[in-house]
Amino acid sequence: MKSLENAADAGELFDRLFPLCRSILGEGYRQSLRILEEYVPFREISYESGRKVHNWVVPPEWEVRSGYAENLSTGERIADFHRCNLELMNYSAPFQGTVSRDELRKHLYTSVTDPSSVPYVFSYYKRRWGFAVTRQVYDTLPEGDYHVAIDTDFVPGRVVVGEAFLPSTTGSRREIMLTSYLCHPSMANNELSGPIVLAMLYQRISRWPRRRYCYRFLINPETIGSICYLSDHGEDLRQNLFAGMVLTCLGSSQALSWKTSRRGDTPFDQLINTNNLRHPGSFRIRPFDPSEGSDERQYCSCGYNLPVGQMARLVYGTYPEYHTSNDSRELMGLDNLLSSCDMLEGLLQQMEDEHFYVSPCPLGEVKLSDHHLYPDINSDGNRYAAALNDPQFVRTVMILLNYADGLHAASHVAARHGLDPKLVQAAAAILKEKGLLREDPERTQEDC
Repeated sequence: MKSLENAADAGELFDRLFPLCRSILGEGYRQSLRILEEYVPFREISYESGRKVHNWVVPPEWEVRSGYAENLSTGERIADFHRCNLELMNYSAPFQGTVSRDELRKHLYTSVTDPSSVPYVFSYYKRRWGFAVTRQVYDTLPEGDYHVAIDTDFVPGRVVVGEAFLPSTTGSRREIMLTSYLCHPSMANNELSGPIVLAMLYQRISRWPRRRYCYRFLINPETIGSICYLSDHGEDLRQNLFAGMVLTCLGSSQALSWKTSRRGDTPFDQLINTNNLRHPGSFRIRPFDPSEGSDERQYCSCGYNLPVGQMARLVYGTYPEYHTSNDSRELMGLDNLLSSCDMLEGLLQQMEDEHFYVSPCPLGEVKLSDHHLYPDINSDGNRYAAALNDPQFVRTVMILLNYADGLHAASHVAARHGLDPKLVQAAAAILKEKGLLREDPERTQEDC
């Protein structure tokens, strides 16, 4: 397995992936996945064209050989796939013919946010032909006729999802899922930062001597890939997924930006909120919005509602180079990929060290006085005169037991209610000793 230890390693991987013409299906995607498999042992899962996956159908594969538009008078090519693969609309239909300037302009696309760039334009599910050009090319297009030659085909193919799995070393079935997409051509921050950081994290986590959780790594074409995967593995994820994170746009030096899950209180949501409560501004937080984003929209669709959010730095749609040819290696910065990996590994190690308690008797409050943890007489001034002569002890015990459902991190409960972390640890130790609390991923209830 090739190493991803430093910026030079990341740069080598980046330079191999960047020029490939990727799409949601096709040889460019498969070639990119094969390159990533030199760093992560992905198992390939395929979904053939025409297969129904929930309310979608896997589309045909796009084969592209060439595509250009040429001024007949001067011979100048105003767009050429072989000069820049973004200049041909991704999934463009084939076309051969001579058209006027006005007709050609109906098939030219430019960037509103970055007029100096070539935008990324695609039409996966409706057949049309077209090119992407800078605004200057569009505005200065001479009158006259243009020869258009687009040599593409739509053929039966397959969506391919890459899956790698690291089991827990403690026997737990609970999973943390890390995923990214690999279907955009020739873009850096928006496209390649996610897969490269994902591969770095796989290599680091695989070397941990202890893993409390299982770790599932997925790489797929955006949207259709995650829908395909859910159609086969959605029920497994429902049963075992403890927390998930979609990785995208991680190539800047900005603070990490977390888009919450649909639920808003999943383990990663809690962990990030706890970090912000303790160290304000550690993370920028974006609320869940199903109208924008990446594959978290599919994992958080109402029928699945999985505990998945999204992590970014320079967030899609907020910088002018997004989805354009100016989203380059220079914009991204390879050192930023390493720092993103460092921060995310630190966050995952925090999750490994978190305590998620379970109460064996969750139906109503525990009768704490039977365990010498609550006064057995209620009189003015003695309600909080609890064990250990600590007036906050009873409050801490009651709060801990109320959140002991296996889903609320003790650190988040403490930060949310202003509890002393040392007192939380002490109270938890006493409750575990008395059989009123345990750390167990299986949520059960007993007759108390």
